[in-house]
Amino acid sequence: MIWTFKIELLFGMNAEEACVRIIEIDSSSTLEALHYAIQDAVAFDDDHLYEFYLSRTERSGGRTSFNDENETIYDLTLEDVFPLEKGKKLYYLFDYGDEWLFKITKSGKKPHNPEKGVKYPAVIEKLGENPEQYPMWEDE
Repeated sequence: MIWTFKIELLFGMNAEEACVRIIEIDSSSTLEALHYAIQDAVAFDDDHLYEFYLSRTERSGGRTSFNDENETIYDLTLEDVFPLEKGKKLYYLFDYGDEWLFKITKSGKKPHNPEKGVKYPAVIEKLGENPEQYPMWEDE
């Protein structure tokens, strides 16, 4: 089944404006596949470590982390993660230095079968420009 997600940029060292992407992705996709979908959706270079985590807020303790250290990103599918535990949200943290932080929300849109001719994952809506991952700094 194809699920719809809202990917919302919450923070990033170089973030200057709101950035939201609505994507459709197969529910059997792994967290690693979701990572690549987000990277493509915001046109980032995949050149840093990342993790997904479940938490009440983006900064609260008691997180459940999914990363390559515990190798869960390669095995866990979206169907394994959703529905989320009550009161928890899913976050995606990319680049521990610049701390690009996204909140991932499953849409209430009804899941559907893949449409013929559509390649998934697919960005179906964009709000705001892509954040600039590596801005050019002017010499002062």
